[in-house]
Amino acid sequence: MNSTAFQTETASKSKGGFPALLALAISAFGIGTTEFVPVGLLSSLASDLNISITLAGLLISGYAMGVAFGAPVLTALTNKMNRKTLLLLLMVVFILGNMVAAVSTSFTLLLIARFITAFSHGVFFSIGATIAADLVPEHKRASAIAFMFTGLTVATVTGVPLGTFIGQTFGWRATFWAVALLGVVAIIASAILVPKNLKEAPPSSIKDQLKIIKNGRLLLAFAITALGYGGTFVAFTYLAPILEDVTGYAPKAVTWILLGYGIAVAIGNTVGGKAADKNPIKALFWMFVIQAVILVILTFTAPFKIAGTITIFLLGLLAFMNVPGLQVYVVKLAERYVPSAVNVASAINIAAFNLGIAIGAFVGGLIVDSIGIIHTPWIGGVMVFGAVLLTAWSTALEKRTI
Repeated sequence: MNSTAFQTETASKSKGGFPALLALAISAFGIGTTEFVPVGLLSSLASDLNISITLAGLLISGYAMGVAFGAPVLTALTNKMNRKTLLLLLMVVFILGNMVAAVSTSFTLLLIARFITAFSHGVFFSIGATIAADLVPEHKRASAIAFMFTGLTVATVTGVPLGTFIGQTFGWRATFWAVALLGVVAIIASAILVPKNLKEAPPSSIKDQLKIIKNGRLLLAFAITALGYGGTFVAFTYLAPILEDVTGYAPKAVTWILLGYGIAVAIGNTVGGKAADKNPIKALFWMFVIQAVILVILTFTAPFKIAGTITIFLLGLLAFMNVPGLQVYVVKLAERYVPSAVNVASAINIAAFNLGIAIGAFVGGLIVDSIGIIHTPWIGGVMVFGAVLLTAWSTALEKRTI
């Protein structure tokens, strides 16, 4: 390609990239909202469906398992599909899944709807990064991917508390209808704004995945992701019941606390990204140490409104701060050991994030049923401390490599 053609293509990408990135961010916002919105609605869901809080928690862990199993497998199986066609198809699945959830009259049907909806989640973020990178010039690719992922951050800041407010005001079914409507907006935006002639993604196959899962260093990184990210969900899954039953907040106040938690998540994401730029594994080690300490402290401060609320805000800062570092570290390892399958490694790490959520939510449910909900934070801290040990191990291996 000559320089004139290159400049023309770069100008074209710069001009048309932002609207398409906005469409991707809207989709990411909807997907992020639907994953975590049950956190604020567990009590009302459990009451309406006549189930325990623990069983209601499966709506989060079941969704996470859908992402964990769906992301790597479906990413490989749909690899040859046109990227835009696949993107629109994923949003159709997302809309239908939330509509079925909205009309569910039984816990079983609601759980199945959540599991199916989760299939769209993992594949979307796998191909979304590829699409975002193709929409802009080479030197803006990282920023484009980050912009798409802001949809997830904004979902935590506004989508989850807004969904909680809608559910508490009009019933939990109204929340799923609202998320389905958001999916309609997203699919229209994608149909109009995302170009048809997207560059096809690099080939990813089951064979590539086998290469990755045979690599000890990458398996260690995936374990760090699952434990370090998932540990918070032992307590976070049951945050609304903790705030209502232990701290003594009214349900309406929980919405505002979730908003504060979301703002903390946004700040933490930004700080975490900058901290992990130079040395992600070193930054992750200290993030996990502080995160584990905060979780243990929450066990003692949860019964007190001021101290408990401050601790929850600090937990929000740390809970998602590790995400950029974990993703960057996995990509760096994949580039070093399995360069033909970097995208697949990224997809499997997304699966690891959600496996961590599933394990954390499940463990939290066992704790609630056995020794009580107040013990979920410190046990989550123990899980994160496991990530501290694994990160120390990975750091030692890095030094040997150098």
